[in-house]
Amino acid sequence: MGNLFLIIIFLAIGVLLQSLKMLPSSSAKYLNNYLIYIVLPTLSFRFIPDTVIDSTLLMPISTAWISFGLSWSLFGTLGKVYLWDRSLTGCLIITAGLANTSFVGFPIVNALYGEEALKTALIIDQAGSFIIVSSIAIIVASIYSKEKKRKRDVSKQILTFPPFISFVLAIMMNLLSLHLPAQLDFAFEMIGQTLTPVALIAVGLQLKVNFQALKSTYLWLGLGFKLVLAPMVIYILYGIILKADGLIFEVSVIETAMAPMITGSIIAISHDLKPKLASLLVGVGIPLSFLSIGIWYWIVSL
Repeated sequence: MGNLFLIIIFLAIGVLLQSLKMLPSSSAKYLNNYLIYIVLPTLSFRFIPDTVIDSTLLMPISTAWISFGLSWSLFGTLGKVYLWDRSLTGCLIITAGLANTSFVGFPIVNALYGEEALKTALIIDQAGSFIIVSSIAIIVASIYSKEKKRKRDVSKQILTFPPFISFVLAIMMNLLSLHLPAQLDFAFEMIGQTLTPVALIAVGLQLKVNFQALKSTYLWLGLGFKLVLAPMVIYILYGIILKADGLIFEVSVIETAMAPMITGSIIAISHDLKPKLASLLVGVGIPLSFLSIGIWYWIVSL
């Protein structure tokens, strides 16, 4: 459970550095770029080539797609009905629709279920959340961004997005049974281990929480979807309708119940989709999710 405390510590370090103004104001941007251009591609090359692809993966993979599709449908509809600013709609779709299935999800799943469950968590993240954040989330961000872009520009942005390029290459390596040279294992592992501290510190540097912000209806609407509604849908669909049980079912629900994905918030921020709300959803969502995940863990264990 020590990993859970480290998550809180790194987030607190970012907030502290921001409050003490110990780093340049552009530090968060550089950290975000490091994650997108170096860390995320590295993770693809480390894990995807060795992933065994078969029909048993459909259930965990589908959780991320169902959650994001539901988010797009719900917030897209609410945005039209209540005439929300398009940047607000896009922010909620992306940030609330993507679960933090990796550097928050992995340590929590490991703490609750052990190393065997990490295989399922990895599938959910790599074949679900990671593909969405590398492609579909970019499309949504471009659609709802104030800066209108042509379809050709959107396609170019996706195809030149480093995590998406690395994912495609890693899938090709998997299909061709190719693997990274053993000499790169240590270096890639070290880079991958920087994901959690760098990402959480970057969020902390951008997090500005005040009493007025916590009263935001949109904050709690997004977190209500992410921490309650989305995992409830997966629980009902898989557990009650499909009668699934066991480790794959439980991990699928728990991973869906994770706080909003930091990478998703980075994409929203980089496209100027309500940056403060995107950062707040992650900053408030991560500590709050410890409580909600505990409740969902109790429910799926019944």
